[in-house]
Amino acid sequence: MTIEFYTWSTPNGRKISIALEEMELAYDVHPINIGQDEQFAPEFVAISPSGMIPAIVDPEGPDGQPIGVFETGAILLYLARKTGRFLPEAPRARGLVEQWLMWQMGNFGPTLGQLHHFRRFNPGKAPYATERFSEKAQRFYRVLDTRLSEVEYLAGAYSIADMATLPWAARHPWQGISLPDYPNVKRWYDALAARPAVNRGMEVPEGKPSGWTPPDS
Repeated sequence: MTIEFYTWSTPNGRKISIALEEMELAYDVHPINIGQDEQFAPEFVAISPSGMIPAIVDPEGPDGQPIGVFETGAILLYLARKTGRFLPEAPRARGLVEQWLMWQMGNFGPTLGQLHHFRRFNPGKAPYATERFSEKAQRFYRVLDTRLSEVEYLAGAYSIADMATLPWAARHPWQGISLPDYPNVKRWYDALAARPAVNRGMEVPEGKPSGWTPPDS
């Protein structure tokens, strides 16, 4: 049966569309225009209590009954467990995926989200905040670059941790980040950008996003 996918054109939304494409799951897209506060509609809040996209409803939950899932990390883990893909069974390997997924959710994504706000949507009005989050973003890109100097993908093999991290890195122009300054990130970014499922996922719900660049650009 088809998963109902509630999303908008944000990095967090595209984490899930990439995963749905990579896992070859059938889904219907329900755009939630956060610019028009559609995320606060009662019917959506019933699925995502904090009124934040994305969220899914799987008509075939673990007990055969429909289940709603919100928060990107929870959705990615749910889909990976449902399909048995992109999340290893071995405890050590699984732990690596979970750690890097939590790193994205707790550090990389929130920092870049704040940087987007102050640098792109509030330019020149909060220089301290812009500088602070710019410095933190550069530090986390260095963390990412160091990790990717050791392994091909964040947890060794391609996983939901990579799917979670890529859409935020895809907005590097918004962040004032030059990917060639982080050569291992650039190599990883180009490899993921060459994946057909990633490209299909990046175009959900309304086409190619700002900042998305093809390999070697």
